[in-house]
Amino acid sequence: MRSSKSRSRSKNNRSRSVGNIVNRVFDSSGPEGKVRGTPQQIIDKYNQLARDATLSNDRVAAENFQQHAEHYARLLGEAQREQEARREQQEAQNRERQQQQQQQREQREQQQAEQKPAEPAPQPEAEVIALDTAGEEPADSLVVETPENKPAPRRRAPRKKTTAAASEAPKTVEEPSETPNDTPAAE
Repeated sequence: MRSSKSRSRSKNNRSRSVGNIVNRVFDSSGPEGKVRGTPQQIIDKYNQLARDATLSNDRVAAENFQQHAEHYARLLGEAQREQEARREQQEAQNRERQQQQQQQREQREQQQAEQKPAEPAPQPEAEVIALDTAGEEPADSLVVETPENKPAPRRRAPRKKTTAAASEAPKTVEEPSETPNDTPAAE
């Protein structure tokens, strides 16, 4: 079993984690009994009790209440300073992070600009040479393309081979028949 003397009970060894003291509810054991509330509520209560004690000519009780109020005012002030310091630190980190992101964006844009080749002068589109000879390859197989980044132009469909009998056949065209609704309407 450990001896109780080995454990230090001094205030210097206690870690003071302020945390969220501003909204934390405390139970204060004052001379008039327990006072419960947030630090600001306790300060207000002790200040009211000190005023009441001063009005009743009890200088000792008034001083005691003021000391209790001062204690909670110090706690509250320390907590608010820590919160402000934390907030400023977070804002500084956010500003630094935004600057880094902006620099990264600028670097990416610069790299993209360097990677893009200079736009070449406009070149004429691909030339199509079509031979219209019977029995040879269709005209599409003789397409000559010029080198460029643009896709090749659309090609025409190959011509159908026609026979002599098919070209001489008469074409029949059906004309629309007259409808009985061509008569004028009666008024």
